[in-house]
Amino acid sequence: MTNALGPHSPDYDQLLGDLKDRIRQARVRSVLAVNRELVCLYWQIGREILQRQAQQGWGSKVIERLATDLRSEFPDIKGFSSRNLHYMRAFAEAYEDEAIVQQVVANLPWGHNVRLLDALDKADERLWYARQSLLHGWSRNVLRLQIENQLYNRQNDAITNFELTLPSVQSDLAKNLIKDPYHFDFLALTSDVQEQDLKKALVDHIRDFLLELGVGFAFVGSQYCLEVGGEEFYLDLLFYHLKLRCFVVIDLKMGDFKPEDSGKMNFYVSAIDDLLRHADDQPTIGMILCKSKNKAIAEYALRDVKKPIGISTHRIANELPEALQPDLPSVQVLEKKLDTLQVQAPQVTIEEDEN
Repeated sequence: MTNALGPHSPDYDQLLGDLKDRIRQARVRSVLAVNRELVCLYWQIGREILQRQAQQGWGSKVIERLATDLRSEFPDIKGFSSRNLHYMRAFAEAYEDEAIVQQVVANLPWGHNVRLLDALDKADERLWYARQSLLHGWSRNVLRLQIENQLYNRQNDAITNFELTLPSVQSDLAKNLIKDPYHFDFLALTSDVQEQDLKKALVDHIRDFLLELGVGFAFVGSQYCLEVGGEEFYLDLLFYHLKLRCFVVIDLKMGDFKPEDSGKMNFYVSAIDDLLRHADDQPTIGMILCKSKNKAIAEYALRDVKKPIGISTHRIANELPEALQPDLPSVQVLEKKLDTLQVQAPQVTIEEDEN
């Protein structure tokens, strides 16, 4: 008589456990393969820049131009800022042997490689820490601490024959690999391609709409890159308001408003005030536009200059202060515009699907 396989039987539990392990291992292997391709691509880009500069005497401005052109062609890939291109150049200069790149450092997340470039000048030390990171599954923070504690200088038995093994699925390194945003941008996996196209269409519509209002909006950029603490953040839209003498940042959400959206906007507003705002400029204004299938919401995040700078220096308001009302579109006007686009935007997506 055949025993029925119940949901709580030992055989079923073993099967489920085995399948979970296989899925986790396959996930790490696939992400590791993407990571290798991405890091090798970065090395190749850096090598091309180095060679062209050496052979044709190109200066550093070529990196700025490449960053502009590459980001224009690939707006959804966030790894082509001028800062990151400089790192690619330094990466190729630090590792002249492509075999070393493929065998060792291409198996580390790009953030680990940037940390190694920033912290260490000697090639042998960089390779040692790279191998230790792979061997022990170090996260970027652990790698930083090990470098600061000079583990290399205190290690008596340095590794001489290194064999790469798949990082443990439980290791911090594996978690870093899986969550690395460079991978998702590179593969366009951040969201559905149609949703990306829809958001881009909405961003373009909102940009044109605000410029057509004729109330003082001057366009600064879309997907505007802010560098804070060594990390890059991208603003959907950035304007400068000529009448109010302040920056206006717009964050467009494709779903319902969430509490963390205001915190993100607070961060953007503070960063712009610290990095871009001039002494005679007024405090930056943040505008959160949320769009869902059933409802459109528009909110303003305004810095309260009467309070000291801190975690509570911003607030979300449905109504604009009277002093700002003549120069900024009301929440109701923005919601009406979003509702209009809610019908128009899918038509663009359908046309693209048919082609």
